[in-house]
Amino acid sequence: MPLLEIKNLQIEFGAGVRAVRAVDGVSLSLEAGKTLCLVGESGSGKSITALSIAKLVPSPPARYVGGEILLEGLDVLKMSSSELRDVRGGLVSYVFQEPGASLNPVFRVGAQIKESLQYHRPEAANDTEVIRLLKLVGISAPESRMRNYPHEMSGGMQQRVMIAMALASQPKLLVADEPTTALDVTIQAQIIELLSDLRLKLGMAVLFITHNLGILGDLADNVAVMYAGQIVERGTMREVLQRPIHPYTRSLIQSVPALDIEVERLTAIPGTVPLSGAFPSGCRFHPRCPIAQPACSSRMPDLADVPNGRAVRCPFWDSSGNARTTSRKA
Repeated sequence: MPLLEIKNLQIEFGAGVRAVRAVDGVSLSLEAGKTLCLVGESGSGKSITALSIAKLVPSPPARYVGGEILLEGLDVLKMSSSELRDVRGGLVSYVFQEPGASLNPVFRVGAQIKESLQYHRPEAANDTEVIRLLKLVGISAPESRMRNYPHEMSGGMQQRVMIAMALASQPKLLVADEPTTALDVTIQAQIIELLSDLRLKLGMAVLFITHNLGILGDLADNVAVMYAGQIVERGTMREVLQRPIHPYTRSLIQSVPALDIEVERLTAIPGTVPLSGAFPSGCRFHPRCPIAQPACSSRMPDLADVPNGRAVRCPFWDSSGNARTTSRKA
C-alpha cells in the first residue's frame, strides 16, 4: 500500500456559478522511502495540491468537492480536527520556499526547533536533540548557531534550520514546496543533495515541488507534470526527462538552458498559464501547444495509461515519444 495516494482530487474556490476549480482530478501515488517530483509553472496548482495533503488549504474559501487523500490508507478529508493535528507536522512535515518568512525573527533558531520538539516529541525537547538535528542538516558549530536569530544566518542556513524543524517530528513524508527558489545556484545544489541524503538516511518519502526540470537530476524516483490544475504526464524520472511524450513536458525541458550549447536566444513557452476559472475549452494547453490540432480546442483528453507504466494527457504521441503530427493548429 502506498504511503500517500491521491485519487481524483478536486478543489474549488467560491461557490455556485462563481466556483473556480483550481485542482481538477489530480491523482498521485508515493511509496514509502521514495521521492516524487511535482513539476509545473507557477499557477499550475502544485502548491494547493501539496497543502491539501494535510488539509492545510483553508475551507472556506476552499471546498474539497471530490476525491480522496489517503495517508497510510486513511482519508485525510474525513479526519477530525484532532486527527489532523496528529498528521500535521507528525506524519507529514513541510518545508517552504521562503525560510526568512517562515522563521520567527524574534526567537533564536534553537528555541524554534525546540518548540517543534515540545509539540511532537516532548521527551526529546532539549539542547542535545536540537544540536543533533542541526548537525544532521549540515550546520557547522551547532552549539553556537542554535543561539542565532534568523537574520544572523544566510538564506541557505535558514533553509537548513527549516528542514531541521521539519525533521524534529520524525515524519514519514516530507513535502518540500519550491525549497530552493529563493537561493542562489550553488546553495540550491547543496539543499537538493541534503534532501536526497536525508531521504536515504531516514527512510522517509519526499514530495518535491518545483517549476524547474533542470534541477531534478537524480533526486526523483518518479515525476508528475502538472498544468492548469491537471496532471498531464506521469512516469519515472529517467523516462520523463529522456523521453517526454506530452508537448508541455517537452517544452519545459527545452526551456532549460544547456551548459554545453551556445545559443543566441533561450527557448520559451509562448503565453502564460491560464488563470483558474478562465481555462480554455478542450485541452488546456492547446493555446500554447506547438502541435495542437483543431480537435484539441473542443475535446478534453483523458489521462491515459501508456507503456512502461507511464500516463499522458495527449492523444498525439507515439511509442518513440514523438508527436504523431508536427503540423500546427489550423
